[in-house]
Amino acid sequence: MKNILLCWDGSESAVRAFDFAVDLATRFGAALQVVAVARPPDVPDDVETEAMIERSRDHFASDFRSLGAKAGAAGVAMKPEVLVGHPAQRIVDYAESHGIDHIVLGHRGKTLFDRWKLGSVSRQVIHYAHCTTTVVR
Repeated sequence: MKNILLCWDGSESAVRAFDFAVDLATRFGAALQVVAVARPPDVPDDVETEAMIERSRDHFASDFRSLGAKAGAAGVAMKPEVLVGHPAQRIVDYAESHGIDHIVLGHRGKTLFDRWKLGSVSRQVIHYAHCTTTVVR
């Protein structure tokens, strides 16, 4: 295992997934890449979409500074990136195009209706990913 991808959304399960991914990277001497996905509105307006993406980038940049410090303290170099689009699709595409060996993501608690209506990102990533995927609860 050389390249680990952590999917970050800022949730409590993502924090636990981060700890798991850092531990994994330390044990295997692997590189850690972290992605967050900004999802544009379903009915986009150019100005609204650009503003939402910029707010997401700013928010995740703050998270990434904190995560980078924690990863660095564990001796793990971290490469963060904010992607835009449908989360599961962007995660799977990123993993394939960047030679990721293992994807780590948190399980986000949603109501049964939300999962039925929107689907679960973790379930979709597991289904379509070309590599091992760990979902941390």
